[in-house]
Amino acid sequence: MPRLLLSFLLVFFALLRPAVTRAQGAAAADNTAETALHRGQGPRWLNRLLGSSAVLRQHHVGVCLTDVATGETLYELNSEQYFTPASTMKLFSLYAGLHLLGDSLPSLRYVVRPDSLLFWGTGDPTLLHGDVPSGRAFAFLQGRPEKLFYLPIPSVEAFGPGWSWDDYTYYFSPERAAFPIYGNTVRFYARPNQPLRVAPASFAPLVEPTPPGFPAADHVRRAELENRFFVLPSAKSWVDETPFRTSPGLLLKLLQDTLRRPVQALRWQLRPQDSLRTLSGLPVDSLYRRMLQVSDNFLAEQLLLMCSSRLGSDSLNTARAIRAVRRQFLADLPDPLRWVDGSGLSRLNLATPRDLNALLLKLHREVPEARLLSLLAAGGGHGTLRRGYHDARGPWFWGKTGTLTNTHNLCGYLRTRKGRLLAVSFLNNHHVVETSAVRREMERILGQVRERL
Repeated sequence: MPRLLLSFLLVFFALLRPAVTRAQGAAAADNTAETALHRGQGPRWLNRLLGSSAVLRQHHVGVCLTDVATGETLYELNSEQYFTPASTMKLFSLYAGLHLLGDSLPSLRYVVRPDSLLFWGTGDPTLLHGDVPSGRAFAFLQGRPEKLFYLPIPSVEAFGPGWSWDDYTYYFSPERAAFPIYGNTVRFYARPNQPLRVAPASFAPLVEPTPPGFPAADHVRRAELENRFFVLPSAKSWVDETPFRTSPGLLLKLLQDTLRRPVQALRWQLRPQDSLRTLSGLPVDSLYRRMLQVSDNFLAEQLLLMCSSRLGSDSLNTARAIRAVRRQFLADLPDPLRWVDGSGLSRLNLATPRDLNALLLKLHREVPEARLLSLLAAGGGHGTLRRGYHDARGPWFWGKTGTLTNTHNLCGYLRTRKGRLLAVSFLNNHHVVETSAVRREMERILGQVRERL
């Protein structure tokens, strides 16, 4: 070999070696990033994004991406493992309602006897509700010529299994009931230099001066076991909503005050010859939309009670509705589902990311896309996704969030730049960083999914 050529090759390989070393180092870094969260099945660039995230590094993360048109799974990370789903469980409640309720809510059930009308609840939460109000049951009961008798149908306990006991005073945790009224909450309206307004007004005498040690972060706090409301003075305007403690006696009082006519209670007992009738209420989408977009726990719980009312007239039972839906419509989920309430407030609920994606695919197959997306929170538009997941052309993600302490999840539909619609479940359990940081990191990573898939 000529000496000149040999010299050239020696110089060439000397220059090449650092580049090879750098490439090997980059590959090793990629592999480290991929294994930091356990390597997922799918694109390596997505493994790198997830694995190198300082925000996601110390908690349990599960991801499942599926092409809605083909059903092809595009990416999985811990998708077979169980997570606390939080409010993403409302998607299962939606699915129950779609299969059991038809087009309208069952407002109440009743029996007409010669001079009496006996009525009882179906769980419909809309009677004089502050956000999804219906006057149908009100007008029906007010206009009947018969004497009114309320039958307290056997129903579930006020709080669901696995709920946090100390949430009783917060707006997101009203008590479940067979016959709710006013959303089972009291609303307080404060303005500077004006008397406090309370709705319904019958609760105004139950407002008391603030006791020592009142939590400064709360405008209103209720006594744990009774309807006594403590209001913190403030120089600013505010509106607060606080659950009241329900009881048959209080319901009768509120009904009589509202209807301005007597309502008596009767022991639950129907006769074989009684003809049971159902009064139809609001269109179902009015409840679904509010329940999903702002993640209304009360509406979700009452939805399952209404589903139970469609299955039998003897009681309202959340577990019965869940059993029926699982057996008839969800038997083909990839993994057994642990489902105990309608709202996702319970930490006893357990689901896998691939279960949630299977549900998203079912919903898309069974509900016209335009209607389905209109029910969900939309990026940049309304509901819990209004601050993200959009650009100048509008939203690119429609879905349901699920948040509890140390838990933040997202399930829904992502539209990519290429026009593909993906079902996405992105679950985060046991994080100790701020929820806002997890939310931003999820949006960053899903933004890359939007660009590259």
